[in-house]
Parts: sequence; structure tokens; C-alpha cells
Amino acid sequence: MHAELPVCAFIAAFLVLVPLPWHWHARNVATLSMIVWLFVSNVVYAVNSIIWAGNVLDSAPIWCDVTTKLQMGANMGLPACCLCICIHLERISSVRQVRTSHSDRVWRMVFDAVICWGLPTLYMALHYIVQGHRFDIVEDFGCRPTVYVSIPAIFLIWIPPMAAALATIGFAAMALKNFFHRRLTFATHLQNSSTGLTTSRYLRLMAMSVVQMVWTVLVTSLDMWFSCQHGLRPWISWQNVHSGFSQIAYFPTVLISREALGWTYALWWAVPFSGLLFVAFFAFGEEAIKEYGKILRWTRWLLPRRASSKSEASFSKYVPSSAPVSSL
Repeated sequence: MHAELPVCAFIAAFLVLVPLPWHWHARNVATLSMIVWLFVSNVVYAVNSIIWAGNVLDSAPIWCDVTTKLQMGANMGLPACCLCICIHLERISSVRQVRTSHSDRVWRMVFDAVICWGLPTLYMALHYIVQGHRFDIVEDFGCRPTVYVSIPAIFLIWIPPMAAALATIGFAAMALKNFFHRRLTFATHLQNSSTGLTTSRYLRLMAMSVVQMVWTVLVTSLDMWFSCQHGLRPWISWQNVHSGFSQIAYFPTVLISREALGWTYALWWAVPFSGLLFVAFFAFGEEAIKEYGKILRWTRWLLPRRASSKSEASFSKYVPSSAPVSSL
């Protein structure tokens, strides 16, 4: 049993919620969607590592059917969110958009929602094409989505996240070029655009997206290499790929080679680490420090009031509520 797995995954899930209030206030659909994807992924990983600690029992089949699809969606959800962020950053840094109107903000929210949730939903649906059976259960790690490793799987499962990640890096490069082109007046340009972005927040969003996408390309490439290292299976027909679809494969750790188990363990940590990367860029930013200050001031204001209320309540036990009535 690996007790560190659920603990670290739950910590990562909690930490990604820290920047939620100010992103909710800014109505930033892309970053809010990223928070949701990271939170759900880490919670799923944590629960899986608890349920299947030391066993491969088929104890929660419906949970596995749902969460394996969510795991697939998250593989595309994170690149899609970062792509939306960098498209927005490139747009507001260029001269094409001088000022953001209300209709522009509404259009951007709709566009981000479609990309951040529509693309992962389509990706989850396309996964069925190369889903050879329901799911796998790996001891200590829980249920995992299955892929019929073949040429169609390369184009449907591994290429789309890497393509979105590379597109994100491309938009980030153009946004960075625009930033250096007008760096002396960039703060004024952001202020005139009415986006609510400051220069530090702009650079932080771009840096976070680039780092996340470099990390995504690395992890996706390693996952593809690990899955394909024993060769590709022939795509004969739809019936052949989906024959015995209702089967569930079980993998006790005693039957897994040390190398494969090590890769499984390393790739598992990619999800909590992605959450921590997100937190590293936002939990210590200017907005976060201000929020922490507000919470600290509120706590300092609240504690003396509670102490005063308790003292008054204790004192009232020894003081009569009204003066005694004269017996004269």
C-alpha cells in the first residue's frame, strides 16, 4: 500500500481550489475550467488509491466507468484550457483588440466554454473507437482507461493533446512577441483594453500555460512511448477491436514487472504535479497575497469578538437579569 498516494492527491485537489475566488470574480472560464479538471482528476486518483489499496477487486464498476472517461477527458481538458488562455493573451496583446466590450467578454466566455468542455467531451467520445474493453484495475492505483494500442490510437489519443499543447506554445510565443514589441506602454495598453489584467498577471498566466504545456508534451510522449514499446496491434475491424468489450482486466502488482510498475507510479504522479504547478503560479501571486491579508485581518477581528462574547456570557451567569422586587 502506498499511503502517500491518496494524501498527496487530496492535498493537490485542495490546493488547486485556493485561487478559485479571484478567478471566479474575474469570470475567467478557462482558468476556472482548469481548476475543475485538476480538482476532479486529483480526487479521482485519491479515491482510486484508497479503494484499490492492496487489491484488484471489482468493487465499484460504475465508478470506474465514469471516472475512466473523466480521466480521458482531463488529458484533453488541461491543454484546451491553456490554449484558450494563450489565445486570449495573444488577442489582447495585439493591436487587433484595443478595448474589450461587454459583447466581447460574453463571446469569449462562450468560446472558452466550448473549447474547455466541448473538445474534452469529443475526445472522450472518440476514445470509444480505440477502447478495447471496459477498463483495467491496477492494484494500488485503481481503475484506468484502456486503449487498443494501434495507429488509430496514436492519432485519436496521443496526438490531439500534444497538438493543443504545441498550439498553446505558439500563441504564447506570439503574445510574448507582442509584449516585447510594446513593453514600454504595455501596462497602459492592458488598462485601456478593460480586461482587468495587469502586466504581472498577464505574464503569470502565459508562463503557467507554457510550463503546463511543456509538461503535458513530456508526459504524453512518455505515456505513448510506454504504451507502444511492445509494438502496435493491427487494426483488423471494429468487431475485432471491441470483441469482449465488457471484460475487465486485473493487474496485481506481483504480476507487473518492476519496470512497468515504476512507469505506472511515475505517470500517476503527473496529475498531482500538474495541480501543484498550477498552484505555484497563482497561490503566491499579488491577488493571492491580498486575499490572504484579508483573511488574516478578518480572523484577527473575529477572534477578539468571540472572546468578548464568551466573557460576557460567563459574566451574565453571576449577574441577575433584573433588580429584586421590594417586599415592603
